[in-house]
Amino acid sequence: MPSPSPVAPEDLFGGPPEPPAGPSGAARPLADRLRPRALDQVVGQDHLVGPDGTLTRMLARGSLASLILWGPPGTGKTTIARLLAARAGLAFVQLSAVFSGVADLKRAFEDAGRRRRTGQGTLLFVDEIHRFNRAQQDGFLPVVEDGTITLIGATTENPSFALNGALLSRCQVLVLRRLDDAALEQLLARAEAELARALPLDPDGRASLRAMADGDGRYLLNMAEQLAALPAETPPLGPAALAELLARRAALYDKDREEHYNLISALHKSLRGSDPDAALYWFARMLAGGEDPRYIARRLTRFAAEDVGMADPAALGQTLAAWETYERLGSPEGELALAQAVVYLGTAPKSNAVYAAFGAARRAAKATGSLMPPAHILNAPTKLMQELGYGAGYAYDHDAEEAFSGQNYFPEGMARERFYAPRDRGFEREIGKRLAYWGRLRAERGGG
Repeated sequence: MPSPSPVAPEDLFGGPPEPPAGPSGAARPLADRLRPRALDQVVGQDHLVGPDGTLTRMLARGSLASLILWGPPGTGKTTIARLLAARAGLAFVQLSAVFSGVADLKRAFEDAGRRRRTGQGTLLFVDEIHRFNRAQQDGFLPVVEDGTITLIGATTENPSFALNGALLSRCQVLVLRRLDDAALEQLLARAEAELARALPLDPDGRASLRAMADGDGRYLLNMAEQLAALPAETPPLGPAALAELLARRAALYDKDREEHYNLISALHKSLRGSDPDAALYWFARMLAGGEDPRYIARRLTRFAAEDVGMADPAALGQTLAAWETYERLGSPEGELALAQAVVYLGTAPKSNAVYAAFGAARRAAKATGSLMPPAHILNAPTKLMQELGYGAGYAYDHDAEEAFSGQNYFPEGMARERFYAPRDRGFEREIGKRLAYWGRLRAERGGG
């Protein structure tokens, strides 16, 4: 692979706005032609490049740090890196972690060192930096520390999981936001100005086009370019006609990456917050992203035990029935049963009392070690065990008044503890009354 070539700042944005067409005679893609030529032209990232943005203040201080730009595709990571190089007067060198290896990094570092000796700094932009392994990421540390390069890495993955802690400690992480509706509309207006024609869309079709882009500006401009290629007499397109013509961008979802955990967290917390509508939305988002419905069924079952518990004991049965129904019917028919479980859990009374009680009991069990049960509740199948007092004095609860003896069942030498504290809602309200009554009887009958 040839050595990455630096681009001087003046070569980035100087010269004619439209370079000659390539060998095929095709013009540059619309997204490339509309690439911002100054930071204040970047849309949707005012928190970074606006008048009070992080990068604006950093450049004003003359202290451009090494950065990790984290955000979804099509939000301007590469563009911002190029513009920062121009503003800071640095040579711009670009690598992709998908196609580059250690040898390419070494060459880039050596070239940057030679450039530095002549008084020229280097901004090294690494796209998809999370794809470098630990050893490759560690290779950046010395050249970032000694100022040989200013590193800007771009990633769509959570840097906390995807990048080494040592590299993260030397870089500032900046988050780019998915483009909102206003930013996408601004891009469409720029596209129409560049194309010198309005796109053949009615108002609803225009809104649908923005929705299809799902926050990705590059994808929006690529779709706009397809629409611009239609005959001039094409009537304005509505959502239905647009959907037939263009493919909707697949929702961001990777079952083994952060988005997977983000959405299941959103589903779980919506259920805990008793919002079945939001829970149904996140459930549908996970299915649309290709999530295995069995994984969702497993998490719903966990939720029934953890967050509903004894406030509605039927919740666990409902989720297991929904899971079994899905196993019998499969997709898409069985997904309705899971949706029913989502609504049931979202509308059920909530209690984590069993969850909290189990945790407290486990901590107590770990702390008390190997304490024996009290002798009166031990079975005595042999004569020796009977002679040792096993089972002596055991009160058979069914023979006791109200089927409650009030005996102590904790180990000797361990004070009685209360682990389970039912909440005053749902079925647990009745359980609480029952436990309070038994507590009074136990005190009266000397069981603790």
